[in-house]
Amino acid sequence: MDRVHEMEVLVAIADVGSFAAAGRRLHISPPAVTRAVASLEARLGVRLLNRTTRSLSMTEAGVRFLETARSVLAGIEAAEKEALGEMAAPQGRLTVTTSFTFGRTALAPIVSEFLGAHPQVSLSVLLIDRTVNLVEEGIDVAVRIGPLSDSSLIARRVGQVRRLLVASPKYLDRHGWPQNPSDLKLHSIIAFTGLVANRKWGYLDRGGVAYQSFEPRLEINDAATAIAAATAGDGITVALSYMVAAQLRSGALVPVLEPVTPPPVPVHLVYPHNRLVAPKVRAFIDFAAPKLSRRLQELAVDPQGETPGAEAPG
Repeated sequence: MDRVHEMEVLVAIADVGSFAAAGRRLHISPPAVTRAVASLEARLGVRLLNRTTRSLSMTEAGVRFLETARSVLAGIEAAEKEALGEMAAPQGRLTVTTSFTFGRTALAPIVSEFLGAHPQVSLSVLLIDRTVNLVEEGIDVAVRIGPLSDSSLIARRVGQVRRLLVASPKYLDRHGWPQNPSDLKLHSIIAFTGLVANRKWGYLDRGGVAYQSFEPRLEINDAATAIAAATAGDGITVALSYMVAAQLRSGALVPVLEPVTPPPVPVHLVYPHNRLVAPKVRAFIDFAAPKLSRRLQELAVDPQGETPGAEAPG
């Protein structure tokens, strides 16, 4: 069996954490993954992986060999790209993912400008309201909103957003303003499941974060529809600040429970760690980061609902 292929299989297993996921990444069957590992271990005369029905981990020898394998594969990739001229200019297909609302609100015009600046690059933009595994799903770059939990990704911060409770003045005139988080149980809540999947709202309480549960009057998996329902006066909804900047500016929506609004959360561009970052990825990060930062500043709101534009932090 080809030695380079065996290295690719081992690296894929280390990156994605399972034989099945490695097979999907490499477009080979699980038995082929097993055969590659067995062949590699037999030739080296050492066990590289500890495998049980519930866990998978690298042995000490496996960790050492993995580092060498990554270096060898990176060298091969660099040689191939240089031979093709890819090191000279960004080219090829780039896959970028973010949420539906962020894609429409902030990313779409930047994508158009990037294509105009880099004619040899084509783009696949996946708008998905869930966190994807970049390596396993073949994604080059993602926009992540909130704290980063995956330490294997390289991140570039581009700004911050707030998680707000908002309602229309018409609704609040009819039903009154909630004075504290427990009052939410007395109101019609419109829940966008991407933000309140557990039917809880996090708020500041004595320097920490507490949670108030509620039963939504309307629960929906689309942020734009939830915001439209709140604007129409149907209830209170949770939204990220960039989603409702225009409505707050016009007065169609106003923030409620401002004193306990949670602190901002960061927004990052992230991409998988690799010794050799493809020129198309580097070009997109360098192009998009400052433009996203400016766009998030334009869409920023403070806890009182003001939209300070370029003066906003982030």
